[in-house]
Amino acid sequence: MDFGEAIGVIGGVRQKIHFFCMDVPQSDAPFVKAYPRETTEAFLDGHVSAFDFFGKVPLSILYDNTTIAVARICGDGRRERTRAFTELQSHYLFADRFGRPGKGNDQGKSRGW
Repeated sequence: MDFGEAIGVIGGVRQKIHFFCMDVPQSDAPFVKAYPRETTEAFLDGHVSAFDFFGKVPLSILYDNTTIAVARICGDGRRERTRAFTELQSHYLFADRFGRPGKGNDQGKSRGW
């Protein structure tokens, strides 16, 4: 799962959009949904929409260290999760995994169902 940015045309106006992306190994189709900003609401809605699109919730999801999900990275590498992310994870019961800070190449796919 990750967010990206692009320039889109909405109502004839060029503007920056932020898009939520999720893919899973068992699917040939990635899920992408655009939002005006990368916000907690977009993060949560993106997950709910992706789970609906795939028809399932993955067993685990790999994240970068976005402040929407991670309040703080502790010295031992543990993450203190934000309240919103903790509630999402508690509701849908998926495991989280996080890339190493500053290592963009850790980003990968969700694992399993």
